[in-house]
Amino acid sequence: MKQFLLTSASFVAITVGATLLLRSVSGASPARREAGQPVRRPRIMPQIAPAQRGMSDEEVRMVTRNFLLYFIIPLWLASGVADWLCHRTTDIQHTTGAKETMIHLLMLVEMGVPTLAGLFLEINSPVLALMIASFLLHEATALWDVSYAITAREVSPIEQHVHSFLEMLPLMAVSFIAVMHWPKALALVGLCEDEDRSIRLKRDPLPVGYVATLIGLIGLLEVLPYLEEMYRDWRAHPGRLMPPKAERMQEAIPAAG
Repeated sequence: MKQFLLTSASFVAITVGATLLLRSVSGASPARREAGQPVRRPRIMPQIAPAQRGMSDEEVRMVTRNFLLYFIIPLWLASGVADWLCHRTTDIQHTTGAKETMIHLLMLVEMGVPTLAGLFLEINSPVLALMIASFLLHEATALWDVSYAITAREVSPIEQHVHSFLEMLPLMAVSFIAVMHWPKALALVGLCEDEDRSIRLKRDPLPVGYVATLIGLIGLLEVLPYLEEMYRDWRAHPGRLMPPKAERMQEAIPAAG
């Protein structure tokens, strides 16, 4: 049953993301075209002439940005929910407790900072450096998380697979952003000059509706579930960072070594 639920959640997330991406590219439904109504394309997707065989650099950039906004990010949100379900299934409040949940919240902050930077700030070499540093820090924290988790609770193959999504999706996001702003990425490694290194808001901001929806979903699907997890940890063992079982396992590790 657990495998069915997680598989279904992944399928729904992929389907919704792909649908939104295709709709953003097409710009209008067949019914709207047949009715003779004017086609209104999203502002973030330039119009492509039907007879045009290739795509300009700017059009490729817009498609890549749409793929990131409407597929990669929703899939990342779905993976976070799946990870929370795995923690709940393995009774985290009585195994690894508040310590692991605090690590989860730390990783959420580590990914939240570059996400907000990408939503609001103009991408240049300092912002790219922040994103890359945040990703590397997140990877180190993820290793700490799993190293602690396996001492007191079962980390199932499904949860390990979910972790692979949570680790690789941020890498994909940073990679796409670097490709869309390739001169800035080259400047970051000293291969060219970045004339504008100032931290400022985007000249061409993302749609307000998308930004507001995404921030709301992050709060609803990422922040609230992990705060609920922390509440369960605290309720099970008030005032304790680790349950007794986890403390015994931690004490046994040096002795075993």
